[in-house]
Amino acid sequence: MTDPSLTPRRSVLYMPGANERALEKAKALDADALILDLEDSVAPDGKADARERVCAAATSGEYGRKELTIRVNGLDTDWFADDIVAASQAGPGGIVVPKVSSVQDVRTIEAAMEAAGAPDHTFIWAMVETPIAMLYCEQIAAASERLAVLVMGTNDLAKELRAEHVPGRQPLLTGLGLCLLAARATGKAILDGVYNDVKNAEGFAAECRQGVELGFDGKTLIHPGQIGPCNEAWAPSEAAVEDARALIATFEAANAEGKGVVVHNGRMVENLHVDTARRVLAFHEAITAR
Repeated sequence: MTDPSLTPRRSVLYMPGANERALEKAKALDADALILDLEDSVAPDGKADARERVCAAATSGEYGRKELTIRVNGLDTDWFADDIVAASQAGPGGIVVPKVSSVQDVRTIEAAMEAAGAPDHTFIWAMVETPIAMLYCEQIAAASERLAVLVMGTNDLAKELRAEHVPGRQPLLTGLGLCLLAARATGKAILDGVYNDVKNAEGFAAECRQGVELGFDGKTLIHPGQIGPCNEAWAPSEAAVEDARALIATFEAANAEGKGVVVHNGRMVENLHVDTARRVLAFHEAITAR
């Protein structure tokens, strides 16, 4: 299986499934991926219509190379069964399921998708957003080969913790760290949670920087205006790409000459640095290919 963290998911925008105009507008947006939402953004009496509209969008072929996913309603709702059948038959890149908190949840989702005939390319994106999910995230992530992406639900996590939303997200760092460890231990991709204040560009940029520094593969978004800054934050800079190429060239030349010590720009270079440089180049090429 291809490393899911090398698929560009820098910017992953939630789009309300009940809003036909928003779904049309999304076709021209530069987000790496879209989450066509059937959950929070859709009123109870609009669920059936939104389901039909979202599944039609997912099968339309009109969204270019953006990765399309569908967020269904939770396992404990009256809409989950119909949602998972319709989404599986639409065959998007992923089915996003909220409040996944156990191995059994993953197995229930997987069984429902397989029973509905979900194609192999439709993966589970598990939202982890409860204290119990933080504590068992490694088991959740390892529960299925079909599970490819963990999605942090930071708003719900803050609510469950009775924590405040503060700059730097100190109350959430333990949970974020546990889920990052789980993702890396199991070879899954992991997306940071949303930033709520869409008018605070400085705060959003700071949280993107934090997400990159922590090691997230991208960030979920709630407004199209957040796409550009998010893409820029997660894309390797031109300087980083050139440095990665130069480091690899220096290392390979030194090895060819039988040198035991390799120095690049005054720094000792080992295999782990070369692996990191190759990942930078691979991700840069994946972005360029979009």
